[in-house]
Amino acid sequence: MHKSLSRRLFLQGATAAISAASMAGVAKVSAKEINRPVPLYGPPPGIAKLNANENPYGPSPAALKAMMEASQKGAYYVFDSVMRLKTMIAERHGLTPDHVTLGSGSSAGLAAAAIVAGRKGNILGPDLFWDTTSRVVEIQNLGEIKRLPKLESLAIDLDAMYAAIDDSISMVQVTNPNNPTGMLIDPIAMRNFCVKAAKKCTVLADEAYNELTDNSDANTVIPLIKEGHDIIVARTFSKIYGLAGMRVGYLIAQPEKIAEMERFGLGWYGLNQAGLAAAIASYEDHQFMDYCRNKVKEAREMVSAAVKENGLTALPSVTNFMFVNLGDLNAETFRAEMEKEGVLIRGIYRDYTNWSRVSMGYLEDVKQYTSALPKVLHRMS
Repeated sequence: MHKSLSRRLFLQGATAAISAASMAGVAKVSAKEINRPVPLYGPPPGIAKLNANENPYGPSPAALKAMMEASQKGAYYVFDSVMRLKTMIAERHGLTPDHVTLGSGSSAGLAAAAIVAGRKGNILGPDLFWDTTSRVVEIQNLGEIKRLPKLESLAIDLDAMYAAIDDSISMVQVTNPNNPTGMLIDPIAMRNFCVKAAKKCTVLADEAYNELTDNSDANTVIPLIKEGHDIIVARTFSKIYGLAGMRVGYLIAQPEKIAEMERFGLGWYGLNQAGLAAAIASYEDHQFMDYCRNKVKEAREMVSAAVKENGLTALPSVTNFMFVNLGDLNAETFRAEMEKEGVLIRGIYRDYTNWSRVSMGYLEDVKQYTSALPKVLHRMS
């Protein structure tokens, strides 16, 4: 039997974990580093920050203007702004505001979905996906994450996933496009899977990178929610909108599912006026989104060329990051060596020891990565 978990207990646990992590970070800072001038926001000059899938071209000009105006009204709670954004999102998809809930990025919503699922059963996912939030079920002893076997292609096998749904599974989670692989599932296959799987359990489609694809409307399963299926779609303003630091995301699902998840920290109380204003101003800013999408494509082409020139390969990505196969080299050692060159990237995911993820940032930062690549590979050879 799964243990129950109150909202207060969940929030206390999350706060304790964050506090512990913060203190651990403080303990590593030397007196010399404390006295060193550093930027208050963003990476120091000369550092290519390519480790968090951020979009440094944001916030958009419209979002910056909206944030300035909203900050002057920071004395007021955000209920009206929340309702405005929820209504915009709902109308965009032919739904009602009751189908939408907001949270701090998409992470809050994904964690709430995991908790609700964990109280009923286990979560099923591919072997490799962005599982940071779903791991709350294991941290809190609610249930476990069941994973599909590895595939050499690192693709998500929807047929195998459907076959793995049994009575122990309360939710299946698909990140599409996937993180850290950057690969996109065929939209027809994804739709067919969701329709079938939702008859057995809840389907959570994490679409954080949807707007970075060439046809975001074709690659979403939100229309299935309008048709009444038991599907949750998670979206965020952290990626293409460039609002990672403003912490606004949302879930779309059946109203009864939304109400169930809102018991665990979602809704409006934890959001901020400036972040909501930026999200409202950005939501239909297609000119800015097109600009960012083009910059990301240009950066991916640079990385692809450098990877090939240096005898490496990478998975086909439609996102603002790429998963590079280092061959016999260790990804954590590679990360540390790149950091010596002023380039921040990700290290090892799970036991994929030779795979390295790099985000697409400013083009000059991507150039810093491509220039450092042959130097680091030579040192490690």
